[in-house]
Amino acid sequence: MHAWSVPEPGPVEAGALRLVEQPVPVPGEDELLVRVRACGVCRTDLHVTEGDLPVRRPGVTPGHEVVGEVAGFGDGVRGFTGGERVGIAWLRRTDGTCAYCARGAENLCPASRYTGWDADGGYAQYTTVPAAYAYRLPDGLDDVALAPLLCAGIIGHRALRRAALPAGGRLGLYGFGGSAHLCAQVALAKGATVHVLTRGAAARTLALALGAASARDAYEPPPEPLDSAILFAPAGDLVPVALRALDRGGTLAIAGIHLGDVPALRYESELFYEKQLRSVTSNTREDGREFLALAAGHGVRATTHAYPLSRADVALRDLKAGRFDGAAVLVNDLS
Repeated sequence: MHAWSVPEPGPVEAGALRLVEQPVPVPGEDELLVRVRACGVCRTDLHVTEGDLPVRRPGVTPGHEVVGEVAGFGDGVRGFTGGERVGIAWLRRTDGTCAYCARGAENLCPASRYTGWDADGGYAQYTTVPAAYAYRLPDGLDDVALAPLLCAGIIGHRALRRAALPAGGRLGLYGFGGSAHLCAQVALAKGATVHVLTRGAAARTLALALGAASARDAYEPPPEPLDSAILFAPAGDLVPVALRALDRGGTLAIAGIHLGDVPALRYESELFYEKQLRSVTSNTREDGREFLALAAGHGVRATTHAYPLSRADVALRDLKAGRFDGAAVLVNDLS
């Protein structure tokens, strides 16, 4: 089969992501073999490709927003049928026995493993997933529309919860890519006022079209103090900017897996008055199931730009350069 691989991390413009021939993977006893139909392009894929995240699997195939169909089973799998449509997300496996798993915080499991980082992901014709971590997908949405929901949507949902937005509150979103534009729709559906702070003119236009009350450059102050904010951009120097924008008692959640260095914080202007700074780490499977149901119920839709799987390197370069709003999705055109 054809698959994209990262033989050695480096700049995506220099060809760090390469198209290679590999055997079709064999599913483990508790795994599904999935024929990939579509795979979202996430900023985490860029971090894996360029080495912002340490190498976990040499030559890994990125991709963890996978929509596909069941093409095979391990001997221990029950409850799935051939041809059934399933989703694969970032969280691939946990030990299920540690203190974190026991208390419902499997996203903090020290033994957790991740699709497209610890194991080959969806930038390929086929991939595998433990059956217990595959998602049943709602009807009514096509593959391209569903793919970004499986990470961008789920992580945005968890970040919104971590941001502790009060009912009818004022939310600031720093960065407005695949995850933020889905998070904004959920917040708006719940009655929030949303202010978007981002560098891209196209992203600001999309934000206003989706119902944001304002859209400004990321380093400008919002038009009113914020109850909550979420930092989606991987720019550490935006942390003090966002903290200054919070009202008293406000919360800033940092949604990314990678963040540039954070400048020294000034206590009086950026942390005083009981402001809170929180990180977001992966997601639980319950987060995923909850978000997919919520997205179906509220009509949350991704703004998508389809690329053929054979041009995954182009899609990743365009993501890095900010050449599109919303989310890119790879559509399997390889045979």
